Amino acid sequence: MKLISWNVNGLRACEGKGFSDVFKQLDADFFCLQETKMQEGQLDIDFEGYKSFWNYADKKGYSGTAVFTRHEPLSVSYGIGIDEHDHEGRVITLEMPEFYLVTVYTPNSQDGLRRLDYRMQWETDFQAFLHRLDQQKPVVVCGDMNVAHQEIDLKNPKTNRRNAGFTDEERERFTQLLDSGFTDTFRYKYPEQITYSWWSYRFRAREKNAGWRIDYFVVSDRLRPAVTDAHIHTDIMGSDHCPVELLLDI
Repeated sequence: MKLISWNVNGLRACEGKGFSDVFKQLDADFFCLQETKMQEGQLDIDFEGYKSFWNYADKKGYSGTAVFTRHEPLSVSYGIGIDEHDHEGRVITLEMPEFYLVTVYTPNSQDGLRRLDYRMQWETDFQAFLHRLDQQKPVVVCGDMNVAHQEIDLKNPKTNRRNAGFTDEERERFTQLLDSGFTDTFRYKYPEQITYSWWSYRFRAREKNAGWRIDYFVVSDRLRPAVTDAHIHTDIMGSDHCPVELLLDI
């Protein structure tokens, strides 16, 4: 089973840069999107053999998630059930027979860390949401989680120490998630590989490969034996992020 996650940084713009071709090329069972930046009816896009589910932010042109799936879910839910968090279109959960699939666009702490306190509350509530699901069946969570966990996960760790996405607080919360029964699948398969999934549009960062790994597939530890491989498609353009992939033997 192949799963893809991609922060498209505006699906309408990404579609103009070949999104549909990439979608067909990757040929996934589940294709999860973050930062769609659109409202219902703004883009007519569907693919034969797939159902799609969308969570739009109240604010136009902001955030948003989507999932395309070849497999009929048992149920679908939007958000995490907390009003403070559920107006930005950040979470979609598909209940499948063997697992829950959660796609997430984690809030960015923003310049000056002006949203760090909110981000910490989000982390508390989102991890509690994942644990509630995990009590029922294993969880696969994917998306732009807006944190480079370890120094190996970004090009310039020393100069980014207190920047959004590499604060001690954000990194500690990701460690907390992993320590509580979850596995970072790419790092599990490739503990020492340096590969990034996001590059700033500034300073020719992608050309220089001055990137960050902030897009993940994280699974319940008991799914670890089912993880056959993980990939980061650094050659695929169309966004400032590239797609990440998980292969599961389920």
